[in-house]
Amino acid sequence: MFLLRREHFDLHRLSRFSLYLKPIQKSQLLIHCVSVGEVNVAASLIRNIRQHSPATSITVTTTTPTGAANVKQSMPDNVQHLYLPLDMSWFMSRLLKRVQPQKVLIVEVELWPNMLRQCQRFGIPAYLVNGRMTDSSAHSYLKLRWLVHPMLRNLTKVCAQAARDHDNYLQLGVTPAQLEMTGNVKFELAQANNDKAQQLITQLNIDSRPIIVAGSTHDPEEEVIIEAAKILSLRFPDIVWIIVPRHPQRFEKVYSLIKRSGLGVVKSSRNKPPRNPVEMVLVDEMGVLGGLYSFASIAFVGGSIADRGGHNALEPAAEGVPVMMGPHRYNNPGICDVLEQEGNLVLVDNAEDVAKYVSEWLSDDEQRRSAGKAGAQVIEQNRGAIQKTLHAVGLDK
Repeated sequence: MFLLRREHFDLHRLSRFSLYLKPIQKSQLLIHCVSVGEVNVAASLIRNIRQHSPATSITVTTTTPTGAANVKQSMPDNVQHLYLPLDMSWFMSRLLKRVQPQKVLIVEVELWPNMLRQCQRFGIPAYLVNGRMTDSSAHSYLKLRWLVHPMLRNLTKVCAQAARDHDNYLQLGVTPAQLEMTGNVKFELAQANNDKAQQLITQLNIDSRPIIVAGSTHDPEEEVIIEAAKILSLRFPDIVWIIVPRHPQRFEKVYSLIKRSGLGVVKSSRNKPPRNPVEMVLVDEMGVLGGLYSFASIAFVGGSIADRGGHNALEPAAEGVPVMMGPHRYNNPGICDVLEQEGNLVLVDNAEDVAKYVSEWLSDDEQRRSAGKAGAQVIEQNRGAIQKTLHAVGLDK
């Protein structure tokens, strides 16, 4: 009862307890994602699967409301969404009996012992795709070897992103026969639909002004961006700073923070032209960020000054946009290292660093374009992970 009384509780989340409010459709393929980043990977895989097998029935599970919202926005209507049950044998058994998948794909790192045990029990091959395993996670898992080793042995195949991930899975007990390095699917995610972003840019009448997009931000990154905006306000008064918090529950808090700073701010959901010139935009809607990168002059990718491991730098890089990130980039170190080596990505620790690079790039269009082009070239050179992944899991026919 306490759960039902929680503010903004979605009754469909009862599927976390294998309780369903709607008929469950059987699906040939069940793909599990944690949240937004993994859903984007799954969407690209599904798009390629459907190109040669359009009738393939698919269920996607997530564990967060943010991920659920992204499934609805980024995937076809005939992809069934469910919340993944809590990792108890009866709950997982009930899910698999209802969906009856022929294969289970788990995106990146979300491994649950009972889920994999039930897949093994029902003879359903389970694959880890775009597999990620940081050094710190591997170290932690080694302390639970008694639990992790049999869990990993229940996987049919682990498709690793890069050499670091491949080696860490080997260290954890995945056999060479189970393991394949297929590359990072994020290098070739489909470009976001920018219709909503275009509508916002047009509505605010800012298409001719330099736009800095701070995407997937966490506390205290919004404060860093606000301070950088103040530092640059006199020299570059035309800059528009667009902040997109990672989690919807923080929208109002961030809006209040910007208001208190004295900067002119408008919410993206306002849906009418602002009365005064815009200095800062708070995006309080889902599904807009990817499209906004295509309008950006420069991007900051969040979760990197805040210690969250860094979110996806490839989204702005794919749009030919130079990227700033903080030091915490352990979620995708290979990607960030390559982008940094090629001159697309720079390290920022604080507001002064952000102001420094924004000033340099806005003062030298050639340097800024060159940094953006370097990112696009990195992505082009690293394509192929989707086809390698689909081949490894037997879904390329």
